[in-house]
Amino acid sequence: MRLTILPILILFQAYLITAQTSLKEIDLEKGKYNVGFRHYTISDSTRTYSRIYDYTKTKIARPISVSMWYPSGKNVEGLEPLQVVDYFEILKKEEEWEHLPNEQLLNWFYYSNTPENQKHLEEKTTAYAKAEFGKGKFPLILYTPSYQASSIENFALCEYLASHGFVVMSGPSRGTDTRWFSSSNAKEMETQARDVEFLMKEAGKFPIVDHDKMAVMGFSFGGLSNIIVQNRNDNVKAIVSLDGTERYQYGLLNQSPFFDAPKIDVPYIHMAQKDIPEIVLKEDKIDAELNTKFQLYDSISNGKSYRLKFHDLTHGYFSTLGVLFANRDPRQDKSDPEIMESYKWVAVYALHFLEATLKNDKKASDFMENGPSDNGVPSRLVTQTIKQPERRAFDFHDFNDLALAQNYEDLPQLYDSIIKSHPSFKILEGDLNTLGLQLVFNPNRSSQGIDVFKLATTLFPNSFNLYDSLAEGYLYLGDKEKAIQSFEKSLELNSQNQNAINRLKQLK
Repeated sequence: MRLTILPILILFQAYLITAQTSLKEIDLEKGKYNVGFRHYTISDSTRTYSRIYDYTKTKIARPISVSMWYPSGKNVEGLEPLQVVDYFEILKKEEEWEHLPNEQLLNWFYYSNTPENQKHLEEKTTAYAKAEFGKGKFPLILYTPSYQASSIENFALCEYLASHGFVVMSGPSRGTDTRWFSSSNAKEMETQARDVEFLMKEAGKFPIVDHDKMAVMGFSFGGLSNIIVQNRNDNVKAIVSLDGTERYQYGLLNQSPFFDAPKIDVPYIHMAQKDIPEIVLKEDKIDAELNTKFQLYDSISNGKSYRLKFHDLTHGYFSTLGVLFANRDPRQDKSDPEIMESYKWVAVYALHFLEATLKNDKKASDFMENGPSDNGVPSRLVTQTIKQPERRAFDFHDFNDLALAQNYEDLPQLYDSIIKSHPSFKILEGDLNTLGLQLVFNPNRSSQGIDVFKLATTLFPNSFNLYDSLAEGYLYLGDKEKAIQSFEKSLELNSQNQNAINRLKQLK
């Protein structure tokens, strides 16, 4: 017996051959940190779930399986590094076959039971189970797996990033109701996004994590979910897409009420597979537009975007498990050395992008701005396009962001500096009035609301309504004398202001 999953994008149908690769030959250059690894399961009590092979129909709280790679201290003496088979132990638990004998692993799941793949299971990795946490805080990468895939599908890349000073957390790609996805990919995209956000909160338990420096990274279907996560979480500062399906299924993104392309205002990198050959397009009935069309990239206007195409990689080889274990399709796959070399460069680009965006590393930023050949990448391997964010007019949201950053203090000076930099900026009386009222009735920000109204009455000295609102603010704070003065000023500007008339009767 053997369980199979159909990849979301491409089915390899004919004359498959076995991969002959190794972790050592991928040759990822380890960083200065040892890598610790922890795996555990927690539950999201806000959602229910059924184990797919539990025929009792029992409902449980949704299980969230967490794999975590992190920078560790120097002392790993006495610890043995994980073997690949240790990751497969996690895979079988996530597939809800936790009692399956290990000798059945390659017979049961997705990869051929060949001598080469048996050797892969014995290979040592660079991670140490339950090693101590390194000192300090490190940026967080939330990894989102491909369609129904395991949290450990890209373990070599996750170890590589952790060795260079990142914490990487990942959970499996599970269906909404059971292990398997339903017929509604839009629903499953939202479920996966919620799982990522659950991990985001889980990361708050670890003092090693720097929550102000957070990025999402996803492969295939995980790329779709990560766009939704970024759209509704301002603390996501960058997006890494490993041939993410947002390139191929833009229509699916549009089914989400949370998707809004202009909200992608953080650096975004998409690393794509090679052009699919004509024979594969025909035999597998794949739309030829997949080679050229990228609606999401074209629609991004507010964030810097990088688009890379890896000419020696097909879709499945953007994951560690794909590189090591997946059968090769002779119609389009390159040789194993070429695949391993390209996977290495995928990891290198991911690292430099994250170091540039989350750590503001100058050398990494220069690397991202260079052409591939300037970075030592053979020209046959990668082509690159960079798109700068479009310049947009400075607006009231931008003004409020700057004002909030200085607690709404010294607003006249701030306004003057903005006008010098953005002479076309026009501030509206109504916007200031609404902002001032929102703040003044907030017990924690009432004095800041008064500061907004002071700016507003300076800019619009003939507005009876602004003085009326300022008076309400003083009254809310209990300063009756200043409230009376402001209501009287409002009446001076508009003798028919009934609210000021009524308020003054009450106060006097």
